[in-house]
Amino acid sequence: MNAFSYVFISALSLHWGVQLWLDRRQIRRIRAHRDRVPAVFAAFIPLAGHQKAADYNVARIRFGMIESTIGVLLLLAWTLGGGLNLLDQFWRPRLEQPLAHGVAFLLSAFLLMALLDLPATIYRTFVIEQRFGFNRTTPATFVGDMLKSALLFSMLGGPLAAAVLWLMQQEGRWWWLKVWALWIGFSLVMQWAYPTLIAPLFNRFSPLADAALMRRIEALLRRTGFTSRGVFVMDGSRRSSHGNAYFTGFGRHKRIVFFDTLLKELLPEEIEAVLAHELGHFRHRHVIKRLWLLAGLSLAGLAILDWLIQAPWFYAGVGMSQPSTHAALMIFLLLSPHFTFLLQPLGAWMSRRHEFEADDYALEQSDGRALVQALVKLYRENANTLTPDPLYSAYHDSHPPAPLRIAYLQRRLGAAAA
Repeated sequence: MNAFSYVFISALSLHWGVQLWLDRRQIRRIRAHRDRVPAVFAAFIPLAGHQKAADYNVARIRFGMIESTIGVLLLLAWTLGGGLNLLDQFWRPRLEQPLAHGVAFLLSAFLLMALLDLPATIYRTFVIEQRFGFNRTTPATFVGDMLKSALLFSMLGGPLAAAVLWLMQQEGRWWWLKVWALWIGFSLVMQWAYPTLIAPLFNRFSPLADAALMRRIEALLRRTGFTSRGVFVMDGSRRSSHGNAYFTGFGRHKRIVFFDTLLKELLPEEIEAVLAHELGHFRHRHVIKRLWLLAGLSLAGLAILDWLIQAPWFYAGVGMSQPSTHAALMIFLLLSPHFTFLLQPLGAWMSRRHEFEADDYALEQSDGRALVQALVKLYRENANTLTPDPLYSAYHDSHPPAPLRIAYLQRRLGAAAA
């Protein structure tokens, strides 16, 4: 161990400690308000539903605390415990060509980590989600999803890893700029490919068949000047009873997707309001802004990696006996979240701000009361907590907490009516 080893252990411990502290705060807050529905929701959500949501969220958080602790131990095993070094030494005599060696090391490491995470995924799906009545995934569907995900990872991750490592090994001092350009290009291609090529491997997408609802949606799209390649219904009920709606795609290839579970719960005017909120994200260019932010962060990260890749203490500090580009890349990917976690509240704050802007747009383009009703139904059906801890929410939540969001919308509606 060297000085960097202690810096790494300190950052890891701090991150883990902050997570557990926030988790405990959230659990205490939820339990303290379990027996009373907040006044703003009292007319819409029964006490039994509120208590179910409280128990569901506590169960998820408690298991998350166990997961994070196991994750810390596994990371220490992979690094200071010598796991990554053993894997590197396993491939070194079998694949002497550096590029093949590096790709095999990266892919096998990620696949082994996914296998180690599999028991937790199974428990979340078939124990927690099942206990609270949300899971509809069959074992056959679960296994099929895992196999398809592994195949896709190999087909896409293998060539991408090979291209990145080749640039790192061959392109000299400014390799990181070329890797950044490659990553941006890959991300844009995936924005185009996901809705048409990848998502249909996991779910069925059918055109919206409700003619009256389709006319309402088309009128909203004309009003807002939004174009898409279609409005689709996804068989979300095949895996879960949770409802959602989203946009996917890029440029002229955008798609509007509703979960079938959402369509069963919401009235037409509520669906229109939810869609207007999503349109607000595009009107305010939130997707583009986030892409630019991610591009900037990835560029900064690659520049830092360019510095670290030349430092022997970086490898020695996490148990790697032989420096290499693939080892540097893997170490950086594993360690960077534990050095940057204090930036997470800034990202969450920006995301919540975008949600409020999208809500404002929805109030302009649809019935605001219908938006409130839709959100309350979604909170109820998805078992969202109605009493989050403020600090936990500020750190974790990409959407405004339910009480704040509903209060904000009601203030805006009251101001508009005055």
